[in-house]
Amino acid sequence: MKLNNLAKSVAKSLVLGLAVLVATGAFASNTNNKGSLHVLEAVEINGQQIPAGYYDLRWEGTGSNVQLTFLQGKKEIAKTPAKTIELDKAPVYDSAVVDHRSGKATVSEVRFAGKKTALAFGSTDSASTGGNSSK
Repeated sequence: MKLNNLAKSVAKSLVLGLAVLVATGAFASNTNNKGSLHVLEAVEINGQQIPAGYYDLRWEGTGSNVQLTFLQGKKEIAKTPAKTIELDKAPVYDSAVVDHRSGKATVSEVRFAGKKTALAFGSTDSASTGGNSSK
């Protein structure tokens, strides 16, 4: 009987430990899905206007397709789909790849200081190279 109780106790401890480990892993992965961006001019991302300002960025999703949220403090400014891409080298500064050819400032990529993961919007031609190309 004591052996049965010991087995139940060990099983409960393992389940509790596994639950804590899974919760910690989920929390840890979410802390990596954030960054910041200072936009000096009004820009367009996936057809949405983003005014100049300082933004905290958070993204959720699995695989390469994610949902990006622009925040100022706790206020949600915009939400848009994005694709994660891997860069060859982590950039030194937070930056955005902005295209002015259409007459308006359109963001095609956001890169984060110290992270090899970047976010691409719309056409991902620059993402296909997987490099740190400047545009």
